Formats: sequence, C-alpha cells, structure tokens
Amino acid sequence: MSLKERLAADETLITGWSGVPDALTVEIMARQGFDALTLDMQHGGHSEDSVLRCIVPIQAAGKPVIVRVPVGRFDMASRALDFGAEAVIAPMVNSVADARAFAAAMKYPPVGQRSWGPTFGHPRHGKGDHQDWLRENNARTLSFAMIETRAALDALDGILETPGIDAIFLGPGDFSIAWTNGATVNSTLEDMMETVASVAKRARAAGKHAAIYVTDVKIAGRFVEMGYRLLATGQEQQLIASGAASLLAGLKGSIGNRE
Repeated sequence: MSLKERLAADETLITGWSGVPDALTVEIMARQGFDALTLDMQHGGHSEDSVLRCIVPIQAAGKPVIVRVPVGRFDMASRALDFGAEAVIAPMVNSVADARAFAAAMKYPPVGQRSWGPTFGHPRHGKGDHQDWLRENNARTLSFAMIETRAALDALDGILETPGIDAIFLGPGDFSIAWTNGATVNSTLEDMMETVASVAKRARAAGKHAAIYVTDVKIAGRFVEMGYRLLATGQEQQLIASGAASLLAGLKGSIGNRE
C-alpha cells in the first residue's frame, strides 16, 4: 500500500527523519523499523543531488519517500516527485496564496501546473506506462502544507480548502515560537496544546490528513488522540546519541558489577 492509502485507512505511521546527505547513512536508516523516511532539505543537509540519490535505498527497503523542501522552493517539490518521492512537505505555508503555489507544483493539470518529466520517478515506481502515471499520480502523491505560524493558523481553513493540498504538517517548534511571540521554543508547550489539537481536528473535518513532528516520545500518544496520523521523529544525531548512551550505560553497568 502507498503512504496515501495507509493514511486513508487511518493507520498511525512513523517516519524517520534524515538530515545527513549520504546514501549509505540513508540506507541504514531505511532498514530500521520506520514506516517511511523523510529527507530534509530545509534544516537538514540534503540537496537536490542527495535527494536524487538517496531515494534509491529507501525504495529498495520498501519504504515511502517523503521530502521536505526549503522554504518557498515549490519548484523542488516537483523535482522531488519527478525523482520518485511519494510526498512533499512544504514549510512555512502561511497563506492561501502559498498553498496554491505549492499545490500547483505538486499536481498535474487540471488540479495544478506540474510540468511533465518523470525521468527518474516513473522507472523507479516500476508500474504502468506514462498514461497510468499521469492518470494516477495526482491521487497517489501527498502534499503536506506546514502550519507553523499565527498567519498560517489564521489562514488554515483556506489552506485546507485549496485543491491539491492533501494534508497539513504541524511544526511544533516554530509554532511554539510564534505562539509565545518569540519568547521560547518548546514543542510540548502545554499552553498551545488545545490549539494543536484543533488544527488536527479541522484538518480531518476537511477530509485532509494531519502530521506532526514529535520531539518527546511520551507525548506521541496524545498527538494520535488529537487526530495526527503521521508522526515524524528520529534524526540521525538523535538516534546515534540515544544508541550510544544505551550501549555505554550497559557496558559501564556490566563493568561496574564486576568490580
């Protein structure tokens, strides 16, 4: 099943988050238990070239590929799909105009204005001919508009109503900065949780999917109860630090027990 089909079935999915632009590292990430893997071009180190190359090991592991493009780089959204990504996350979609521009890059006519040229995406998909690709691609791909600011919150209904926008992705770090007028960054700020829940509720009421980045695993279940079904987490630095800490604690505990 595709990422979109699994979300439509109301599954709760977890995507790993890659910021290291190296195909071997991505291959290792893709072999872990994540349901999907996201290549981050906004704050991570991924570039157009690394996205092109790193999609291959993710697909080889049988996982959907998600790409987060830099702010305003809707042209790269089309490129990511042409390379074989199933979904694109666009940061800082703060208005209906932003949503329309993003949707235009994500969808072929008549929904959008995406240009034809699946040079890598179609062979990597490996199913059907070009007519099948054209007919099915708008429905198969997912556009996630990031909600991170007060302006985006004010424009949420219009963003959700925009043809070609399939989902929202709440960025709780930036949202907390906006919520506190720059006073703090706190992805689990209790004061904003009611609004965080309302964003998911409004998205699902509009027939759209809701995703969120998780920095504290203890709050993941709460996000699912709110209606979020795609949870993003697990950057390489986080995984290495956590794994190293666990390994070293075990080693030192064993050594200490023998002294």
